[in-house]
Amino acid sequence: MSNAVNQASIDGYLDSLISQRQLSPLTVDGYRRDLLELTALATASSQDASLADTTHFQIRKFAAQLHAKGLNARSIARKLSAWRGFFNWLSEQNAITANPVDGIKPPKRNKPLPKALAADDAVRLVSETSPGKNADSATQLCNHAMFELLYSSGLRVSELVGLDVRYAREDRYVSAGWIDFDAHEVTVTGKGGKTRSVPIGQAAIDALNAWLAVRSSLVRLDPHPLFLGERGTRVSARVVQLRLKAHGQALGLPTGVHPHVLRHSFASHVLQSSGDLRAVQEMLGHASISATQIYTSLDFQRLAQVYDAAHPRAKKKSPTSS
Repeated sequence: MSNAVNQASIDGYLDSLISQRQLSPLTVDGYRRDLLELTALATASSQDASLADTTHFQIRKFAAQLHAKGLNARSIARKLSAWRGFFNWLSEQNAITANPVDGIKPPKRNKPLPKALAADDAVRLVSETSPGKNADSATQLCNHAMFELLYSSGLRVSELVGLDVRYAREDRYVSAGWIDFDAHEVTVTGKGGKTRSVPIGQAAIDALNAWLAVRSSLVRLDPHPLFLGERGTRVSARVVQLRLKAHGQALGLPTGVHPHVLRHSFASHVLQSSGDLRAVQEMLGHASISATQIYTSLDFQRLAQVYDAAHPRAKKKSPTSS
């Protein structure tokens, strides 16, 4: 009897989604599947279970069961949302007095690790010219300088495009960032208007000098921008993204490359070599050390791969081995 009551309640709710909220058939089918799964979980708990009698404790138990089966946090969140809507409807029908899903949160989603290139791939990306391109063209020299600087100093693309040839404070114009070639240092204005200075490697300095030797031929009205587009105006973040992506594809790199990949690669590689998390935090301009700690996960992944490949006791024995 309870199964028939449960099905009647689900059908009534789904009909309301179609007639009142005018949801598409595909969306309603998704709700149907989530509610049938709720019914299956409730029935497995008790053969005579009525959904109207479902408790807060049972919903928590059902969510835990789904998590134990390996269902990801996003899917569990969707199911809880579907169940919550169903019980809200039952409450409007005076079938229940309280929603058992209220106050129940899905498991936290795993924060994806940032993508970082292998050191060899990063060096190849910033040092080589795209096949078929003239290495001495102004655009290629500009690209080379931008890419080297992104990887050398871990800049955000917004910080890169905001750089000027030199520090200026004139006629209401104040530089957002500039390079001190003598000190091998770049100063940028990052998030929250905070200014920081980061070292620049010699390879990036050389690339910058090569670019500056031809830059004057492209300058139009604004003399300040360090990096210029083909029209002689300050290069945009979008143009840098497109140029870097095309460059990575031309070199045949296995992953899609964007400016933040070089920032992540910079942080990961410096941390791998130095182990100095605080220094990496300062160079990246992170307000909190917790934002930088994610790179320790990248470093551990690399160490785990080395261990699995090299340690004689790391690999599991095959069933046939003695």
